[in-house]
Amino acid sequence: MTREETSRLIADDLLKIQAVFFRPDEPFTWASGIKSPVYCDNRLTLTAPEVRTHVEEAIARTIREEYPEAEVLMGTSTAGIAHAAITAHLMDLPMGYVRSGAKDHGRQNQIEGRLEPGQKVVVVEDLISTGGSVLEVVDVLRQAGAQVLGIVSIFTYGMKKGVERLAAAEVRNVSLTNFDVIAQEAADQGYIRPEDVRRLLRFRDNPSDESWRE
Repeated sequence: MTREETSRLIADDLLKIQAVFFRPDEPFTWASGIKSPVYCDNRLTLTAPEVRTHVEEAIARTIREEYPEAEVLMGTSTAGIAHAAITAHLMDLPMGYVRSGAKDHGRQNQIEGRLEPGQKVVVVEDLISTGGSVLEVVDVLRQAGAQVLGIVSIFTYGMKKGVERLAAAEVRNVSLTNFDVIAQEAADQGYIRPEDVRRLLRFRDNPSDESWRE
């Protein structure tokens, strides 16, 4: 399966189970107060077996093709943990995950699972918007001596801030699908009107500018 075919398949899957749901005429409100025409909850893939299989096989295929030297998979906490675990099982690779902060008890770990200095790691993430949380994970792994080859994520908005942050940190991300593809698939399949695609892309380009609603 080509990258383009995979992108369309995953986009279709996410739309079908409403893991990514577009509502341009009745936008959702993010915690930041930003009005958003899209709601994203990729955790729903875990409760849809067929979609889950497509996602995990696509992550494994992407890692084999893009990061063939991978020795360990590390999931982001908490959304990336299950995907990293299932994919690691498919690939027969070690797996762990990175907490958002160190535990305040026991060994006070922030990295769970065995990680040796110098090991080549791929980070598994479900969603990338501004890139802040996944870059914190990369930083923790680098401080522990890991060689982070890059990230595989299920979905990315492709927001300018996120793209610039990843580039500045010299971190490569490969997403199974992205905002542009899923917006076009939504229009093609009648989830939204064709004329809404341009509005959605304007939102993607500048989420804090509500002129996309006009």
